[in-house]
Amino acid sequence: MNEELVDMVSGSILYGFSRHFKRFNEITREARGCFETADWDGEGLAQKKRIFLYDERVTETVQYIRERIDVTETDKVIWQDIKRQYMWKLYDHSQPELAESFYNSVFCRLFDRKYFNNKHIFVKPGTAVDFLDMEDPTYVAWYPEDSSMQECFRNILNSFELQNRWQDIDRDIESIIETISPLIETNSRSLPYLHFEVISSLFYRNKATYLVGRAVVNQSQIPFVIPLLLDKSRKLYVDAILTDSQDIALIFSFTRSYFMVSTEVPSALVTFLSTMLPTRSHADIYTSIGFQKQGKTLFYREFLHHLQHSRDKLIIAPGIKGMVMTVFTLPSYPFVFKIINDSFPPQKNMDRATVKQKYQMVKTHDRVGRMADTLEFSHVAFPVDRFSDDLLKELRMTVPSSLTIDGENIIIRHLYIERRLVPLNIYLESANEREYDRAVRSYGNAIKDMIGAGIFPGDMLLKNFGVTRHGRVIFYDYDEIRSIAEIRIRKIPQARFDEEEYSAEIWYETEERDFFPEQFERFVMNHPEFRRIFLDYHPDLLDPGYWKKVQNDFNNKVRPHIFPYREEKRFANRFKERHVEKG
Repeated sequence: MNEELVDMVSGSILYGFSRHFKRFNEITREARGCFETADWDGEGLAQKKRIFLYDERVTETVQYIRERIDVTETDKVIWQDIKRQYMWKLYDHSQPELAESFYNSVFCRLFDRKYFNNKHIFVKPGTAVDFLDMEDPTYVAWYPEDSSMQECFRNILNSFELQNRWQDIDRDIESIIETISPLIETNSRSLPYLHFEVISSLFYRNKATYLVGRAVVNQSQIPFVIPLLLDKSRKLYVDAILTDSQDIALIFSFTRSYFMVSTEVPSALVTFLSTMLPTRSHADIYTSIGFQKQGKTLFYREFLHHLQHSRDKLIIAPGIKGMVMTVFTLPSYPFVFKIINDSFPPQKNMDRATVKQKYQMVKTHDRVGRMADTLEFSHVAFPVDRFSDDLLKELRMTVPSSLTIDGENIIIRHLYIERRLVPLNIYLESANEREYDRAVRSYGNAIKDMIGAGIFPGDMLLKNFGVTRHGRVIFYDYDEIRSIAEIRIRKIPQARFDEEEYSAEIWYETEERDFFPEQFERFVMNHPEFRRIFLDYHPDLLDPGYWKKVQNDFNNKVRPHIFPYREEKRFANRFKERHVEKG
């Protein structure tokens, strides 16, 4: 074994990871200052910088290694020694799981995929991550018996030492206790034991920061999330305390931007959050706190495990086929796989690079709870015997350049993976009256939330939206999205004579960037019940004036805060009710 070479390469990869993680945390810490000064553009810029950081560091590390050794001639067996040496270097490391994923990324850039096995990369985890935070605790325990419940929460709220003054901390503490006390009493017995465990760092995202913790009552845990906001004078106030599992799940949804939260021991933070998010995998949670590459690693391990323990076939995804993507799924696994087609019909004036750019745009943008996050993979192997005949035929027809047969596997050159949703058009076919009403309302709200955040959806047909298990409507077809600033919003010109009025063809000139809100009636509202409900909730979406106002607000950097929890949970509503009662 060439010990000097092994040490140099393994050390170089770990050094590259350390540079990455240090810079990752530096950018993450910028979020605090952005929040305190209400610099929302700065927060968005930090989000984007952090997303691109990983690939920059991998590229830098790969280049460093290639300049020092000839990887085309290096005996691949030596990489087994490099991997073992790397594992030794991770002893007593605080982020070993992230460092393993970084190693995988570097190796996969250097070599052909036939070496992508557990001898050379970490297909399976090589290090345990339990109790890594024993020297740097992830959370702090607070005991109300040391003072009063009021003083306990006062100390918790002030412990983060934000530079902003409180609007009315006594009022906020009263509202917190009023909400959580009944839950504590429900879990108490004759001799209750109570303390609070609060994560040491705040979670920053968009115009809010979140205090995350749990109440421990006897043997029960009550998770809670406390959103903190700023008023116009930058005074701090508590907007709500969320204890319902569905509300907390929506806070960490795959349709939201990644949190900016400082942590030296990500695995410990994920372990804590997993107790609060029983329906979220560790892959989901790593992704939600900004470690999307680790989320990809865990997702792929989980998928391989599922393939080994299932027998169903990959099939064409249900729904109307798109013109840009071929989409397939495994019925027993809640995700879809999307491959860019080799060619597009004439009406789709774009190419592969444009489609990839659109998906990158969504990745780096505020998704406001209305756009599904995607995992992007290259050179993914699927067992050929798991493909249905119909799917294989479809793939060979639409994406032949993306397929390679390698023994018993089909290698897909590039694909996106998204959470599987029920297409809205299919959902409405079997929805009851209440579900139908809620879905149509949510469809309109999804469009309003997206354009308010600066994203014009483009193709707003129902087939491009899906419904989550919470009944929330989400957009997932990104090939025609644009910035709202690029759109020319127009009113349909008045017909000059009857023949134009009743013509099936448009009689006026249009450009690609033109949008006519009145066309909702023609292209979307072709069902009487859908039309009735839509016009009840969203008549403004047919008004060019409404769209122009949203566009002007965006151009003038007026950014709405779109709450990731239900409006009725906000303390502001409680204050209004009290005011009405007193009046």
